[in-house]
Amino acid sequence: MQKNKINIAIDGYSSCGKSTMAKQLAKEIGYMYIDSGAMYRAVSLYALRNGWMDNHSLDEDALRRQIPGIRITFRTNDKGVQETYLNGENVEKDIRTLEVSNGASRVSTLGFVRRELVRQQQELGKQKGVVMDGRDIGTVVFPDAELKLFLTAPPEVRAQRRFAEMQEKGDHSATYEDVLANVKERDLRDTTRAESPLRKAPDAIELDNSHVNIQEQFQWAVDMFHKTIQQYGIQTGNR
Repeated sequence: MQKNKINIAIDGYSSCGKSTMAKQLAKEIGYMYIDSGAMYRAVSLYALRNGWMDNHSLDEDALRRQIPGIRITFRTNDKGVQETYLNGENVEKDIRTLEVSNGASRVSTLGFVRRELVRQQQELGKQKGVVMDGRDIGTVVFPDAELKLFLTAPPEVRAQRRFAEMQEKGDHSATYEDVLANVKERDLRDTTRAESPLRKAPDAIELDNSHVNIQEQFQWAVDMFHKTIQQYGIQTGNR
């Protein structure tokens, strides 16, 4: 274990900018960023490729039998961007489709899937120096993380952000009301699921970023990091 590094858990509601913050922070302090959501997407891709899942059904028994053989890792490419590997295959592009995303929300509710991925996530964090974002990082994956951050904002604010992002990308497939309904649906699913529901860890530092831009949010995270390592008496050569 690297005694001069800590683990950082970033949790919160959908469309709060968790991934953006985690990636920026990891790059700034020289830590490994782990996209926990990409791991569930990889399992979704595996199930789709094997014909165990479609729009109407999911063969849980088949997935349960094969889950021990699914290994998800991360590597940084020559441009410094982290990519997801499924059993040694680069699947970064394959896991970003809408079909895979929808499947990920389904497989993530399965207890045996979550337990296996939590095990793999904890393995990745054993050496410290990890920034991981998700829904249950500070409560389940890294309950002993030295720094836990929790992001929140009202559903209306998050829906407006996502809607604006869709408009900028030329995606006019949904109205603001559609996006808001989806955000509220995800909130309900995330907070009420039986396995690892979304909740703020008692020792997490909360930020309501309703009126905070990306740069201000990033600076807040950096400040929390430096405050934490000072508390632990850790010396670092990072900025």
